[in-house]
Amino acid sequence: MGRDFNSWLSGFRDSISDYAYYVNFDKVYRNVDAIKVELNILNSLIGSNNIENDFEELVTKYPETLKCIPVLLAVRANEIYAIDGDGEFTYNFKTPNLTIEQYKVFMRKTGLFDLIANHVVNNLVDYATGVETGLDSNGRKNRGGHLMENLVESYIQKAGFIKNSTYFKEMYIHEITEKWDIDLSAISNQGKMEKRFDFVIKTDNMIYGIETNFYASSGSKLNETARSYKQISQEVETIDGFTFVWFTDGKGWNSAKNNLEETFDVMKHIYNINDLENEILLILK
Repeated sequence: MGRDFNSWLSGFRDSISDYAYYVNFDKVYRNVDAIKVELNILNSLIGSNNIENDFEELVTKYPETLKCIPVLLAVRANEIYAIDGDGEFTYNFKTPNLTIEQYKVFMRKTGLFDLIANHVVNNLVDYATGVETGLDSNGRKNRGGHLMENLVESYIQKAGFIKNSTYFKEMYIHEITEKWDIDLSAISNQGKMEKRFDFVIKTDNMIYGIETNFYASSGSKLNETARSYKQISQEVETIDGFTFVWFTDGKGWNSAKNNLEETFDVMKHIYNINDLENEILLILK
């Protein structure tokens, strides 16, 4: 008896965020530690009654403190561009390229002098830690892209497959072809397309090419993905000894359920997280 698509889709999750998804504090601490000495030197400016003069003396004596300035503005770059009625300037904070007077203009116009002199903050190390935490939140998209991949890998291992022995991560078509002498030209457009699978599982009588993804929100990419994987599954049917497997999940699919259902109807090995939890990977062994 075949599976029911709507029942299968109803089990899709809202999120698979783990505890490390939100902020990578190790990275935050490393970034702050790299400039902690310079930040502590700049701390001497907090509450200054003559911030511009004190800044000039400090930077003249410790020019390396300039490299801290971008992070105080939540900018992860050594150069910052600014333009107004007085002109346009590109400030280099790693290798100073302008006069100290111009850097004072920058500090004044960006509000950093006010931040430091008027006790808006009391410790620039603590402030930078907060800024780095905010900047790191921008990395959630990249971390999120690996969440499903990491989850699937944990179940692959739980099923008894061994990394670099019976399962392999991120393998290109040409690597699979060379390793096991199998013709995959049907899915590589006769060698013109270099596709990479998230995982490849090798058993005694089958090679499984595995793709993983999770979509928490809707978007045009979902329809494209469903169509693409439907095509791959149909092309793979012509290849002896190779099977295409797709693990996907996420409520974002509700907006593209028709295309997903078309793929579901023709693809034998399409699974969600519920399937993983029900040890679906054991059927591959």
